Amino acid sequence: MCEVQAARGAALKPWGPRLIAAGIALAVLGVDQVTKAVAIERLEPGQPVNIVGEVLRFTLISNPGAAFGMGSGFTVVLTVIAILALLACVVVGLPRVRRPSEAVALGLLTGGIAGNLHDRLLREPGPLRGHVIDFFQLPNFAIFNVADIGITSAAGLIILLSFTHEKQRTAGAA
Repeated sequence: MCEVQAARGAALKPWGPRLIAAGIALAVLGVDQVTKAVAIERLEPGQPVNIVGEVLRFTLISNPGAAFGMGSGFTVVLTVIAILALLACVVVGLPRVRRPSEAVALGLLTGGIAGNLHDRLLREPGPLRGHVIDFFQLPNFAIFNVADIGITSAAGLIILLSFTHEKQRTAGAA
């Protein structure tokens, strides 16, 4: 009986990190879309609402470009890049995830990409040209959303993991 349970555990083990990544991706996507819907419902475009003094404001904008409004004339290109990035995360990244920390990074990245891609595909002015809804504003920084937080957090975690994994490889080689 124990051998059967051990075999089942071994068979399921590779799916653990993948399920973590998928769960985090879906959570980021869900929270992103819900917060955008609330922002659209409750905020007036371009009218800042102070949340924590002037440190954190809600300012609703519809962004056709990337961070700081860059690339606003390349919305279709940004959409195609996002589609390719999402496919890479799912087709290339997900099967390679082995550690929970990698799963968290991939989940944050995938959910963030999916959240902004959803806007580009389904929001006005139309498919592939949709504008991303942004509403968090910090002083002297771009206005952003939950999907952007996921992408940025994933980037920071990936950088951190690259250092810790390098230390592990170096210690293992010694």
